[in-house]
Amino acid sequence: MPSIETLIAFFGVSVLLALTPGPDNIFVLLQSAQRGWRAGMCVVLGLCLGLVGHTAAVALGLAAVFAASGMAFTVLKVVGAAYLAWLAWGALRAPASVHEAPPGGAAAAGGNGGALRMVGRGVVMNLTNPKVLVFFLAFLPQFADPAQGGMARQIMLLGLVFMLATLLVFGAIACFSGAFGALLQRSARAQRLLNRVAGLVFLGLALRLATAQR
Repeated sequence: MPSIETLIAFFGVSVLLALTPGPDNIFVLLQSAQRGWRAGMCVVLGLCLGLVGHTAAVALGLAAVFAASGMAFTVLKVVGAAYLAWLAWGALRAPASVHEAPPGGAAAAGGNGGALRMVGRGVVMNLTNPKVLVFFLAFLPQFADPAQGGMARQIMLLGLVFMLATLLVFGAIACFSGAFGALLQRSARAQRLLNRVAGLVFLGLALRLATAQR
């Protein structure tokens, strides 16, 4: 297994990477601002569950096969771009409704069904981004040492550490963005502006993913 020093260094790098602006943390920020911090945390949980899939793919060697397949990369990025475009369309068409109370509770997330839907959004958002898989394929093995035991077990452990860093950083983003969004939700005009901004950002992310290269 990796040494404690290696795990600490890896955790530090993972935190810095999670703080770097990218599609996932922007997605968390916007969803939290629109729907409240609890909905944002559901998205964060979904993103972390998606990382489980990417980590397992690297540990099992599937990521290398995927990275070598141009067709698989293209299909996955098109699916991801289409999903983001669908979210953009929904955000642009979303009606404005004024909330007198801060939208952070279960009602803001839409109850249990809404929470599961937000988790699902996070999972789909993460798994349909092929650049995450390619990144994991290049990043995780750098911190694994064959002399320390099975590579698959080390990579799974590193993936769990990366997920912990993601959960902490993205969770903080969800909480702060949700608190700010609660203020905006009290104004129908501000909410309409937030929905338009979210729609345009989702559309931009869709175009970015659709034109991504390996």
